[in-house]
Amino acid sequence: MSPENTGKESGEGKPRGADLSERMDRLSRSLDAKRQAEEVRHGSKREGDAKGIALALRLSTEFVAGILVGSGIGWLIDSGLGTSPWGLIVFLLLGFVAGVINVLRSAGLVSDPYGGGRGRND
Repeated sequence: MSPENTGKESGEGKPRGADLSERMDRLSRSLDAKRQAEEVRHGSKREGDAKGIALALRLSTEFVAGILVGSGIGWLIDSGLGTSPWGLIVFLLLGFVAGVINVLRSAGLVSDPYGGGRGRND
């Protein structure tokens, strides 16, 4: 290369620094647009994750509550009537069934027989 062409692009007459700064500006704008798109996409993903965790906690709470209430009622019946362990066994199983039905109802897989507005068919 001759000393006259060191600051110029070959054939165009533009300095290389100007072309490079144009490319850098385009790259910067493109990267900014991609970052914004990623933030929007990850923001909705985080929101979806939070909704999923909340649903999982609600469903597990419904299930455990059914079992605990059933076993509590069974224990009270056993201690009051002296039918140990049959009241606990029967009501523990009834609590399990009630917990499963509550989970299915909350998930929208079974409609609410009383029309409480919690299922998908509303």
